[in-house]
Amino acid sequence: MRKVLLFFLVIGLFSAPSDAQTRKTIDFSTDVAMFVPAALGAGAAICKGDYEGLFELGKTVAVSTAVTYILKYSVKKSRPDGSGFDAFPSNHNNFSFAGATFLMKRYGWKWGVPAYLVSGYVAWGRIYAKKHDIWDVLAGAAIGVGSGLLFTTPFAKEHDVTLAPTFNSEGGCGIYFSMSL
Repeated sequence: MRKVLLFFLVIGLFSAPSDAQTRKTIDFSTDVAMFVPAALGAGAAICKGDYEGLFELGKTVAVSTAVTYILKYSVKKSRPDGSGFDAFPSNHNNFSFAGATFLMKRYGWKWGVPAYLVSGYVAWGRIYAKKHDIWDVLAGAAIGVGSGLLFTTPFAKEHDVTLAPTFNSEGGCGIYFSMSL
């Protein structure tokens, strides 16, 4: 797994965009790289027998992805390349940064730093491929990091975080959230 992280690190940090690296190639590589931190987190949790951590990663990714898609289809911001109206926020960055934050909070900086480097590549690549602008990328990253901090222990335990679905008598639904400061 470290070889996969090293591969994306080398691509992101040590290669300048050239004619051979088209926007389409970078776009495809970010489609793959976005999953690396979360997949590494899931693999680490399974190998360590850390099923509580695996559950936390699942909550982190599920909630951050739900928030991202709610915003995408509410805001309807045009992509820089004109390919759609779902630019804000970036789900690639949400997913990547959620996985990286989980790794950092759960297993420390040895796991977190390489995962954040991959996430940085994803952020750069989404802008370079003209799929997002800086605001889309920053919002996606903020949602992913926020979700990772919220659902990965020890943060959630330290602040007595509660998140639960709610329903009212008129058929409405929502999310209940509370936290002790």
